[in-house]
Amino acid sequence: MAGVQAGERCLFVTLSETGAELRAMAASHGWDLTGIEILELVPDQDLSPDASYTMFHPSEVELTETTRAILEAAQRLKPSRVVLDSVGELRLLAQSMLRYRRQILALKHFFSKDNVTVLLVDDPRVENAELAISSIASGIITLEREATEYGAFRRRLQVLKMRGRRVNEGYHDCRIIPGGLEVYPRLIAAEHKTSYARESIKSGLRALDDLLGGGLARGTSSLFLGPAGTGKSSLASQFVRAAAARGEHAAIFLFDESIATFLERSKGLGFDVQSLVETEKLTLRQVDPAELAPGEFAHLVRATVEKFDTRVLVIDSLTGYLNAMPNERLLALHLHELLTYLGAQGVSTIMVLAQHGLMAAISEAPLDASYLADTVMQLRFFETHGVVRTGISVLKKRTGAHERTIRELRLEDNKIVIGEPITSVEGVLSGTPRVLPEARSPAARRATATRSK
Repeated sequence: MAGVQAGERCLFVTLSETGAELRAMAASHGWDLTGIEILELVPDQDLSPDASYTMFHPSEVELTETTRAILEAAQRLKPSRVVLDSVGELRLLAQSMLRYRRQILALKHFFSKDNVTVLLVDDPRVENAELAISSIASGIITLEREATEYGAFRRRLQVLKMRGRRVNEGYHDCRIIPGGLEVYPRLIAAEHKTSYARESIKSGLRALDDLLGGGLARGTSSLFLGPAGTGKSSLASQFVRAAAARGEHAAIFLFDESIATFLERSKGLGFDVQSLVETEKLTLRQVDPAELAPGEFAHLVRATVEKFDTRVLVIDSLTGYLNAMPNERLLALHLHELLTYLGAQGVSTIMVLAQHGLMAAISEAPLDASYLADTVMQLRFFETHGVVRTGISVLKKRTGAHERTIRELRLEDNKIVIGEPITSVEGVLSGTPRVLPEARSPAARRATATRSK
């Protein structure tokens, strides 16, 4: 179809399906095959070759007739592009790999003298079939489909060979959608570098910025880590809100909650999300990890950043991103390349990651992403005087100094409140907080003294 649009003559030789089936497939994608010469060489089911051929094997006669029909159509049409779908039928007719290779080589010489581009379609599931003509072809593109434990098939392609061309090696995720095949090239961060001003981005909460040593650095990645319900997503939304107030574009990719839930939760914090979405200052994307390939997600992020010049990007959460990957090792590689790309674009990335357990002494995360992040912020539940509270602290910041105190985070009066450093309690991070003696009330100190006597 691209050849027809370019004003070229195109020939499609179908050997394994009828012209009607080919047109039905095209119609399902909304395609118009007008201008493409379709040569149907599917044997008649009523044909009885054994009754017609005496001295030669039926396959030898059919191979000769099939090749002659292809050459006659090419001589008549003088095409610039030819598709043979599928050459597996020619291989079966040839009966031997040697004869099959010679037949393909003869077709190559015939078409190459007229500078015709030929696409050969084959099924790689036939054992070692591609070895017969791999050295003849100028380029080899393989497509594969693999089943996942849950969700849709994962489709990938790779360019194994392309003479005289530099190719993007490795696997590239792809998807069959109405309208054709959509390919998501593997992200190579080194190919996308820009310059930007080195500065700190503020959250709009002075106490939080003080805790971070002035805010998050532009072009860095941050990890908000803590059990479910500690306020990680709310803090990330606060940075998005501040970016919108500065006139910058922000994007949030939601893996774990719906857009409706996010809108309702943000409204409870006094965060008017809907108006920002309508004015294109904020992009909200709900991601289904069961239907998403990692390459597709990276492509989606890149398209958003380049379209809107995104400055703050939130991935909520990495737990959902992990579910989209077959194993943790590959996730770390994908995530490292994605974060490197975002950093090169001057995007401040915030990743939310939930830890297992609520009040356990040691809470584990499903993925150790702390070494990938430039800043790590820890949120943790602790209890004092019969009240469950939330502590917030910065454990790591590569780009500068930060407070090493622990503050209290509260969600009250439709806003986020970061309190003063907690000095009356120790053991918050270990999960076993203890009120210091000097911080107890006089009555409590007298009662302790009486019990000790």
